[in-house]
Amino acid sequence: QVPVVESGGGLVQAGGSHRLSCTAPGLTFENYTMGWFRQAPGQEREGVAAISRSGLSAYYGNSMKGRFTISRDNAKRTLYLQIHDLKPEDTAIYYCAADEKPVGWLVDGLGIRDDFAYWGQGTQVTVSS
Repeated sequence: QVPVVESGGGLVQAGGSHRLSCTAPGLTFENYTMGWFRQAPGQEREGVAAISRSGLSAYYGNSMKGRFTISRDNAKRTLYLQIHDLKPEDTAIYYCAADEKPVGWLVDGLGIRDDFAYWGQGTQVTVSS
């Protein structure tokens, strides 16, 4: 069973907002720190945001603060990423990730660490100008 599955990608207009979702059918969702990463064409994967198991603590990559909102609904076993004021440079494959470690172990001064144990296959977001 695939541990983590993203959805919601597609072609979106610049300036608008869009929400991605992630479920973890192979995991006990509330027991996992969850994160979002993205990889743009020709670039390295970068951490967008991470959220604690309870959802009370959220962290953002250093270049991601302001336009991204991570949230989770443990009752629905779903993770969300809201992207505001979309820009063409947000075009990327967005990955959801899960790990049993506390969120504090998965973030540092450089941003969101990528040593999450479980990864989805990604969902493509393309922003048209």
